[in-house]
This record gives sequence, structure tokens and C-alpha cells, in this order.
Amino acid sequence: MLDLFGGTGNHCYEFISRGCTDATYVDKFPGCVQFVRKIAQQLNIESSLRIYLMDVFRFLEYTTERYDYIFAGPPYALPTIDTVPDRIFEKNLLRPEGWLVLEHNPRHDFANHPRLFDVRHYGQTYFSFFE
Repeated sequence: MLDLFGGTGNHCYEFISRGCTDATYVDKFPGCVQFVRKIAQQLNIESSLRIYLMDVFRFLEYTTERYDYIFAGPPYALPTIDTVPDRIFEKNLLRPEGWLVLEHNPRHDFANHPRLFDVRHYGQTYFSFFE
């Protein structure tokens, strides 16, 4: 699994706690990355978690890995949120049968995206599901 804009790393911890042995975390903020490294050590999950201190869009350009599940929770004010799904699909980062889940606010609408298969919203938080 791949956690883009990983923040506190909660998605990685949750997946690892449920048996995932190959989680990748990406965030460009040193404080977040330092926190995730500390928690990974405390939880003794360092062998299951790869941590990248890097801009997400740079990571997407250079990675050759493919993932079963990708979660992207970018800052809502990020002006390039709408490009995230296409960048992932152009790089062929999602394995067949895999899912991309993008968290966003109601100002972004992916209804016409050919790979969108579901949208769920909880208040002002939306999750768009792509395959």
C-alpha cells in the first residue's frame, strides 16, 4: 500500500496492524516524517514501512513500484488535487484490481473520470474511489 501526503502515518499503521507487510509513506514535511519514524520504531514495524521525505509529485515521477492500494489525502488547499488520479494512472502505479482512494472536499468533482467507481462523503470530506 502507498500513503501519499501521509501526515501522521495513520493509514500505514492501520494497514500494518491488519497484516500488510509492505507499506510506503510519502510526505514532504520533515516534522511529519520524523514523527512517523519515531512511531514506527516504537511499534516495531520498521521492516514493514518504507518512509520517504519527499514531495509527492516528485515521488510519483520517479517510483517504479506498483501498489494494490493507494491512499492520497492531500491538503485541501493544494491547487493540483485534480491531477492526482491521472498522474497515478499515467505512471501505471496501481496493480490490476487495485484501488486508489482520494480524499478531498466538495469543490472537486471526479464524476466524469473514467476510472471512478464510487464516492462517499462524510460532511465536507469526500472520498473518491478509483480502480
